[in-house]
Amino acid sequence: MRRRLIDFSRYSSIKIGSVLEVGVIEEKIALPKDSIIIGSANNLLVSDNPPPLFLLGKVFGGIMIDGERLKIGAATKSAQIDSFCRRENIGGFEYLSKLPGTLGGLIAMNAGMKEDEIFNPLLEVETAKGTLKKEEIPHGYRYAQIDDIIYGATFEIKRGYDYAKREMFDKMRYNQPKQPSAGSFFKNPPGDFAGRLIESVGLKGMRSGDAAWSEVHANFLVNLGNASFADAMNLVKEAKRRVFEEHGIMLENEVQVL
Repeated sequence: MRRRLIDFSRYSSIKIGSVLEVGVIEEKIALPKDSIIIGSANNLLVSDNPPPLFLLGKVFGGIMIDGERLKIGAATKSAQIDSFCRRENIGGFEYLSKLPGTLGGLIAMNAGMKEDEIFNPLLEVETAKGTLKKEEIPHGYRYAQIDDIIYGATFEIKRGYDYAKREMFDKMRYNQPKQPSAGSFFKNPPGDFAGRLIESVGLKGMRSGDAAWSEVHANFLVNLGNASFADAMNLVKEAKRRVFEEHGIMLENEVQVL
């Protein structure tokens, strides 16, 4: 396996981190249980001492139609999936036009927007240990329990790309912060919104160094310039503490902290 040095202050969407060694996977192998596949690092906050990090090679990218099924490699970027589906008039993936990431990460967190999520058209997932049917995978709002490397997945094809739905999703993204972030930091608790809770305890706009809870959307932890991992974690811990003390709700991370 070849190794690659990645500067997470440039590579990750939140632009926080240092230069770390990452293994590049170019064939199907099993990895130690604590290993992490970083994908395009869109929902990651990486410290200087993370677990072993790996990245899928280009061999695990690509999209193809197989009858009435769509087969996609786990290293395929969301923008590529959206472009392919528009071209082939396939619906159900419109939200990927403005939701960055690679397929493996999208499946691992059951990514989506509103009622649309990646598990809706999913049929099966290819892992290092074999193929898992959708019904074999515990999953729900922003989580999927797959304790293995995801190499690819197969989806049911629904004809008809919905441009109106894509426009709706695009507008939702326009209302989000422009500074580097990892997306929504916390999951919305049942019946409420993490952003409302963070704002209610006076943290909207609060800074620690160059990290801040956004003035635009309080559930977005943004990098205002040269934020450190410690800056970010100060705000995360403070948000969890205040929300729990005032509302009795323990916020759960949507962003993966390594």
